[in-house]
Amino acid sequence: MTQKLDLVIENGSIVNAESIEKKDIGIKDGRIFCLGDLKNYRASNRFNAKNLFILPGLIDTQVHFRDPGLSHKEDFSSGTKGAILGGVTTVFDMPNTSPPTTTLATLKKKLQMGRQKAWCDYAFFIGAKKNNISQLSMLEKQKGCCGIKIFMGTSTGTLLVDDDASLLKILKKTKGAIAIHSEDEERLRERKKILEKKDVTVQNHREWRDVETALKSTKRILGMAKKANHKVHLLHITTKDEVHIIRKSKKFATMEVTPQHLTLSAPQCHDKYGTFAQMNPPIREKVHQEALWQAVKSGTVDVIGSDHAPHTIEEKMKKYPESPSGLIGVQTLLPIMLNHVNNGKLGLKRLVSLTSTVPSRIYSILGKGSIRKDFDADLVIVDLKMTKKINNDWIASKVGWTVFHGMKVKGWPIATILRGKIVMRDDKIQGKRSGKSVTFSR
Repeated sequence: MTQKLDLVIENGSIVNAESIEKKDIGIKDGRIFCLGDLKNYRASNRFNAKNLFILPGLIDTQVHFRDPGLSHKEDFSSGTKGAILGGVTTVFDMPNTSPPTTTLATLKKKLQMGRQKAWCDYAFFIGAKKNNISQLSMLEKQKGCCGIKIFMGTSTGTLLVDDDASLLKILKKTKGAIAIHSEDEERLRERKKILEKKDVTVQNHREWRDVETALKSTKRILGMAKKANHKVHLLHITTKDEVHIIRKSKKFATMEVTPQHLTLSAPQCHDKYGTFAQMNPPIREKVHQEALWQAVKSGTVDVIGSDHAPHTIEEKMKKYPESPSGLIGVQTLLPIMLNHVNNGKLGLKRLVSLTSTVPSRIYSILGKGSIRKDFDADLVIVDLKMTKKINNDWIASKVGWTVFHGMKVKGWPIATILRGKIVMRDDKIQGKRSGKSVTFSR
């Protein structure tokens, strides 16, 4: 007599980073119990995935859910609802909230918030600043902490570590994952006079935060990573110049790009969307986007993260440079990237590597990122042939808008499964919130 399973997903194609296989998935007690031909297994529930692909649930390692302190833009409930609607089952939330997540007390408050509000699994970054460097080695080991975030240039919020001595000290005194916002603060300050022009517009954003601002910072941190022998994870890389030097430094760096930088290009995006396409680092010209795609194809890019960073319509409508930087993206990450799959930009296996398997490896996540026996049953079932329009009324974020509104995409998540429970089906959230803090193998 075979064991009774909680859920069997049958007749679908399982996509891992290294293979696509026609197998059924048997789920019991929140984990993948078995894989294979399971038609003779008893199950409480069966999901017919004929002509569909089953991917590991996405791990979005860069979201800004604005909670606490800025919850008029987003809170942890609305943000994680958007995640599961988009096939994302795990999120890593950034520390530039109000107050920022820089102490044990603020981390514990965020973990409590997660327990109360999360619809998907989660972990939190600790923000580095000059007066908490001595605590970082303790903080990075805490339950629910995914790593340390360093802002080398000012962006949304107050966090900043821009001097070499402090940066090197952090790299030498810590052991875990360090995520870097790489823009050079000194150059940003020098060039801020650009914003004083009478005729300044959002088109000047990439002139202020120019290629050299990104390149100078990335060169600096790569040099320090080598010196300290501590690998860094470079977030939202945007320039062909950075790609070139990162490619030569893979021993000391991993690299993330965003769907925004792979999909939109300047100046057209700012002509069309104005300040609604304003983000840090900026969306750049086509030559840089082409270099990012080449880096995706060559393996230089390790991760695709959304950099979900919501602001209200009223805030985004302010005249530049008073307008804030940031776009939402956790919910649109997978549909946008599936559309790129259908357009031949990358394959499904590569997409799984970039959005699940490698993020899990970089951050030492336990039991997530692949469809394997005994792993968490975090899955997203996609219809690669389904054509839909991304619309604002589908967006769960409190801000209620996406720059991709009206965009027709081919490929769509039709069900999200979190630890064996179907939490989204046909664009509708199901059941109760059940997000948990991520466990790490460190």
